[in-house]
Amino acid sequence: MIIINGQRLLKNTKISGITLFPFILLRRKSDRKNKILINHERIHIRQQMELLIIIFYIWYLSEYYIRYLKYKNPNLAYRNISFEREAYANEQNTDYLSKRKIWSFVRYL
Repeated sequence: MIIINGQRLLKNTKISGITLFPFILLRRKSDRKNKILINHERIHIRQQMELLIIIFYIWYLSEYYIRYLKYKNPNLAYRNISFEREAYANEQNTDYLSKRKIWSFVRYL
């Protein structure tokens, strides 16, 4: 996991952080201290490793578009992606990754 200040890339977005294996890009330098955000992104790192990175991105985008067709709302589509549901549900539990079983995101489909 390599944390990078992605201020230029994320400047005109609402995104606080994004994980592009093995990098976590953060919009603000101060977000390096945000344990919840970092944990959220670390969960995505684990998900990406489990799905051999490329499969993760294909699955993620496919699920986003399916959810978008269902909800007709980009934010609702994003929030209901199984990977995001797992990350948001467990981002405050800093021990989650040490106890997490492989492919745990499947429970959030």
